[in-house]
Amino acid sequence: MTRTLTETTESTETTMLPPIEVYNTLTRRKEPFVPVDDRRVGIYLCGPTVYDKAHIGHMVGPVIFDTIKRYLVYNGYDVTWVVNITDVDDKLIQRSAARGIPMPELAREMTEDYLANLRALGVDQIDHMPKATEHIPTIIAFIQQLIDRGYAYEVDGDVFFDVTKDEEYGKLTNRSWQSFQGEGGEAADRKRHPADFALWKRAKEGEPSWDSPWGPGRPGWHIECSAMSKALLGETFDIHGGGLDLVFPHHENEIAQSECCHGKPMAKYWLHNGLLKREAAGKVGGRAERESGASESLTYEDIAAATAAKESRSKGAGGLADLIARYGGETIRFFLLRTHYRSTVVFSEQGLEETRAALETFYRFFQRYERLTGQSFYDLTAPQRREEGDFDPAGDELLEEVHRIRKAFLDHMDDDFNTGGATSQLFELVRALNRYIDRHQLESPGADSQHLESLRRGVTVLRELSSLLGLFRSPPARATGGDDALVGKLVELLIEVRADARKRKDFETADRIRDRLGEVGVVLEDRPDGTDWRLEAEH
Repeated sequence: MTRTLTETTESTETTMLPPIEVYNTLTRRKEPFVPVDDRRVGIYLCGPTVYDKAHIGHMVGPVIFDTIKRYLVYNGYDVTWVVNITDVDDKLIQRSAARGIPMPELAREMTEDYLANLRALGVDQIDHMPKATEHIPTIIAFIQQLIDRGYAYEVDGDVFFDVTKDEEYGKLTNRSWQSFQGEGGEAADRKRHPADFALWKRAKEGEPSWDSPWGPGRPGWHIECSAMSKALLGETFDIHGGGLDLVFPHHENEIAQSECCHGKPMAKYWLHNGLLKREAAGKVGGRAERESGASESLTYEDIAAATAAKESRSKGAGGLADLIARYGGETIRFFLLRTHYRSTVVFSEQGLEETRAALETFYRFFQRYERLTGQSFYDLTAPQRREEGDFDPAGDELLEEVHRIRKAFLDHMDDDFNTGGATSQLFELVRALNRYIDRHQLESPGADSQHLESLRRGVTVLRELSSLLGLFRSPPARATGGDDALVGKLVELLIEVRADARKRKDFETADRIRDRLGEVGVVLEDRPDGTDWRLEAEH
């Protein structure tokens, strides 16, 4: 029997829903986003297997879905977001043995590393982070239900899912079960069909194990997510996310397990983010980025290529802690958001350098705004809901432009959460605000109060939109240690010496100070009210 959503759930559109569309991997098309249960939204994102330290590829999904949750909440949805932790797996067992430490100790260490990286990148919207080892009884009960319904079988302590019993197996990848060859390994000769996959693995001597009706063992990878998502979000929820490399076999097998167990769809929308590869990057905020989007089609060849590239992705962009130390979490977050989430994220040191330089555009504007108004950008109170941010520009020249840019930003986000297009609008907005300041000479004494008020309202919109992307939530640290603090004091001292030289009309000395500082990456900016300084990104 075909398992359709209409057979199991009803959507109640009692209020006007925002016009959001999402690309559903299951149907291979964009669809209006209408939650299963009015405005309550459940999201499940496959998290890491914590056998090693996180790399930047592990951050793509969390940053994207952290942004998606922020945007859905902004549009009035009540969102519950779950990210699992796989803390029992063959890789964990092998790595713990190699290091000579218990598997739980390894899992705790790597989980803490993962969480620290999430915090650094501003990912703080996750509601639940279940661990597989905390749900063993739930997983065992789930497997038993599949056996009782005739979809799974036990052989010598192993339990396998029988893909031949699922008429819809392969629907996510649009292939029939007959076309799948399955994996080899020592369990291959005990399977009824090569594509059958493990739900429970019997324990080898010395391996971590739990008691079960089939003997001591541990759960398979796929069953963990089916059991935990059901426990926290129900039998049918709204969005299941993950990297493109997880479409097969992981998500295909999750669907088979969950839908055969419950007789209803597992998730209404399947959203898959593109992977990360190492290559030269284009200019941040450039034309290619503004027009970036993802292909509207997804073939099995795309999925196979992503799966094959998984290892090179992991090895090619490691050193996440080092990247965070050198570039900062906000730079990396902005870097990951600059393309559409379904597109490949092109990783390069050049790309991070360009992103950091691009962020300086905003940081310099925030300093400029504070000089003009005496108010910090970070103290502005932005609207928390979409309707709260709506406003009538009433013919004001700046606010008319701000209103247009805000609409363009929201249109991009409504169109399958196109953060690449949305970030381009942030650049448009800060350019418009700077032009307005220059045009009306707001840095001069006696600036018109009405112009300053229009500027404040425009900057509040920048605060509103950037917060939806999880950006500019707190001031960037200029100094992170004693040495850096000393550098800052020395630069300020040189600025004073230069100012004295200019008063004496010793412009040769003043210019030499400016030029020598520029050679080591310190850029001076002379303004009517004094001289400011900043560090160039590449230094």
